[in-house]
Amino acid sequence: MAQYFEVHPDNPQPRLLKQGAALLKQGAVLAVPTDSSYALVCQLDDKAAVDRLRRIRRVDEKHHLTLLCRDLSELANYARVDNRQYRLLKLATPGPYTFILDATKEVPRRVSHPQRKTIGLRVPDRKGLQLLLELHGAPLLATTFIAPGETLPLNDPREIRERYEHQIDAVVDAGACPLEPTTVVDLTDMYDGGEPRVVREGRGNLVALGL
Repeated sequence: MAQYFEVHPDNPQPRLLKQGAALLKQGAVLAVPTDSSYALVCQLDDKAAVDRLRRIRRVDEKHHLTLLCRDLSELANYARVDNRQYRLLKLATPGPYTFILDATKEVPRRVSHPQRKTIGLRVPDRKGLQLLLELHGAPLLATTFIAPGETLPLNDPREIRERYEHQIDAVVDAGACPLEPTTVVDLTDMYDGGEPRVVREGRGNLVALGL
């Protein structure tokens, strides 16, 4: 049965999230709240956990997974970024945006897009998730928690536990999420002098980015 960590949305308890971070180190898949919806997360370099995450969501290797980072200082290890891209990223982080960037060789092939060699990157603005990332000490791989055959993300942590108690290892309950997807912006063309391309308009305000 999945463990259940009930954390305060504004003052998350470190002792509970330390247990979540320890599970991740052991290869766990967790359901966690973000600043847009609940997501499934696991360690980046754990092939078995990544494969299990994809099976739960029933998505193949062409489905873009996202790197959740604490801040932009972790970015250079995983994505190629020039000064123009970095300035735009700085405007938008932390916040409900996902940016598509060219992946570096540090990103395992199995988690970058197989044709484009790109990765989605996100710096979430959610205290509990920020603390979990800090305690884990590295970015996490994530995907929005949408049940197969459904269109809306799951948003009730107790329902998540009931439906997936034998498929995931733990649920971090910090209350409901806004239930609006991130704004997705593809920055890969900027590396060669092009412009950012809006892939999906969501909770993140495009005006804040000058788009």
